[in-house]
Amino acid sequence: QVQLAESGGGLVQAGGSLRLSCAASGRISNSYAIGWFRQAPGKEREFVAAISWRGGSTRFADSMKGRFTISGDNAKNTVYLQMSSLKPEDTAVYYCAAAPNIWTKNYDSWGQGTQVTVSS
Repeated sequence: QVQLAESGGGLVQAGGSLRLSCAASGRISNSYAIGWFRQAPGKEREFVAAISWRGGSTRFADSMKGRFTISGDNAKNTVYLQMSSLKPEDTAVYYCAAAPNIWTKNYDSWGQGTQVTVSS
């Protein structure tokens, strides 16, 4: 079982940047991937980006390309989501999750989430 803990959320002005962290612990297979999702009030949870635990392959939701980047530090067992040019519509609770590979939709371990609020 993989345990995940997000951090780095907060209040930021539109146009600003924020870096979220996802610290992973437990048994993580080399084939695993860590993904970021977000859920805004009254909306469904949506995929943001994912990165393979080893190898660095990445995927992004089309709407996030160019503003968000995802990276990993294996030595720290941490995955980062760097967000820039933030917009009020980016306001949401951001979650990280683990999946058996980067292409599946079956994420089986989830963190508690971290709130990101972008003011206009």
